Amino acid sequence: MKRPLTLRRYLVHFSSHNLPQVFTDVLVLGSGVAGLNAAIEASRTASVLIVTKARLEDGCTNEAQGGIAVALAPDDSPNDHFEDTMEAGAGLCDPEAVRILTGEGPERVNDLIRLGAQFDRRGSELSFTLEGGHRRARILHANGDATGAAVEGVLTRAVRERDKVAFFENAFAIDLLTIDGACYGALIWSAARGLMMVRAKQTVLATGGCGRLWRETTNPQVATGDGLAMAFRAGAALQDLEFVQFHPTALYLAGAPRALISESLRGEGAVLRNRAGDRFMQRYHPDGELAPRDVVSRSIIQEIKKTGDTHVFLDATHKSRRYLERRFPTITRLCDRFGLDIASDPIPVRPAAHYHIGGVAVDTEGHTSLKSLLACGEVACTGVHGANRLGSNSLLEGLVFGYRAGAAAARACQGLGEAQPLHAIQGLPQEAAYGSLNLADVDNSLRSLMWRSAGVQRNQADLDEALEMITFWCRYVMDKEFDDPQGWQLQNALAVARLVVMSARQREESRGVQCRTDFPEPSDHWQRHIVIAKSGEDWL
Repeated sequence: MKRPLTLRRYLVHFSSHNLPQVFTDVLVLGSGVAGLNAAIEASRTASVLIVTKARLEDGCTNEAQGGIAVALAPDDSPNDHFEDTMEAGAGLCDPEAVRILTGEGPERVNDLIRLGAQFDRRGSELSFTLEGGHRRARILHANGDATGAAVEGVLTRAVRERDKVAFFENAFAIDLLTIDGACYGALIWSAARGLMMVRAKQTVLATGGCGRLWRETTNPQVATGDGLAMAFRAGAALQDLEFVQFHPTALYLAGAPRALISESLRGEGAVLRNRAGDRFMQRYHPDGELAPRDVVSRSIIQEIKKTGDTHVFLDATHKSRRYLERRFPTITRLCDRFGLDIASDPIPVRPAAHYHIGGVAVDTEGHTSLKSLLACGEVACTGVHGANRLGSNSLLEGLVFGYRAGAAAARACQGLGEAQPLHAIQGLPQEAAYGSLNLADVDNSLRSLMWRSAGVQRNQADLDEALEMITFWCRYVMDKEFDDPQGWQLQNALAVARLVVMSARQREESRGVQCRTDFPEPSDHWQRHIVIAKSGEDWL
């Protein structure tokens, strides 16, 4: 007889009576562009503690290549950027949020420049490039194809210089602490300090995405969906989890990381070819390689199925080695390490999980459905991306809505008294799991299943299989108590994967990045959001 599948409130047994407590005005979980910008803005009037599970510099922001989409060019305007974003979002964008993104974006990018960001220029003028779905060349870049690292570096230096900002690196946030529907901080673990409670007047969730749930992904090791799982266990509403953007061109070589091959390379003339050398994208879309990302990803999958290959090729051999080394130094060096000279050799590529459009449901200031909990960046669902994110809008979203969340958190702290110690929170003991499970095997099986059954193309049978298998694994993993991040990450990954699959099954249409081969067209019935929230221990 099967046991009922329940989701307990806290992953570990603890009592507030016997744990050390740290106090701050604003707790920021995560250290990408959104979290760092939130911390900078909040620190103008409030004390801030940043907790991040690796180093401050680690994460998806640091890996971003293409750039920041922003209407700063003389021939561009926020309204043009608004219209392109709305069109890409396939009918599900929040117009107010998009107006904020495109209207406030230029000032937030100028903030970066004032902090010392060195974006590429032609003479004294900023240099912009073109990407798919944009009517203008509005992609600002730094060091060729290392924009994320430049942005992360500037923001990291800024927070390290602020007296009101402290940070715990290599510290794992296990759970949000809640009483009566309000957040009071988080339960944190680190090898150096063990378990502790961080007590905060306001908590900002900025933990990034969940790309590591899929076997093929451009995301770093830290992107395991922890923030989504924490928020769900705490009772926050999650939205649009089915919308996962697969980047069309990730490096596909045995032994190589599935590194992003920036869309900017296609924006500057690189073309996609099959093994026979035929350029194929014009058969699928009139914009060819500059079609929206979801179109290019699906087209590559279709071409792979037709030819029986595992990948296609991105051809930039019409460009000189000197040009490629200058404009795309990161990609050039990466391919060099594997014996590919991109000036003479086509790059083997295929789609990979890249960006989670869904997330914790928030308003335009980052407020969630839980009092005193805000969210920003990839972990949040602001509505700016709708059903399909326009390329290079992600760093801009982190800047704009991280700033807004930090400002809102600081305002909420004003007039509040000092945080008091908590003596009413307790996690109940569970069955210990020490040494009883091969966690790496479960994780690898989950990632393979998600790629096979909830990847670029989906259907009812595959999603049913995925839900059945994930539910089965949950029955013997979720009720165990682990004592290190490997176990907690797996429990988080299983929880988020199950919610993604449930949402993808429910949306019986194809819209944006959600491609259902059994429901190939969009439906007016589904021009709405799917919102999920936990009810007690009920898994829906």
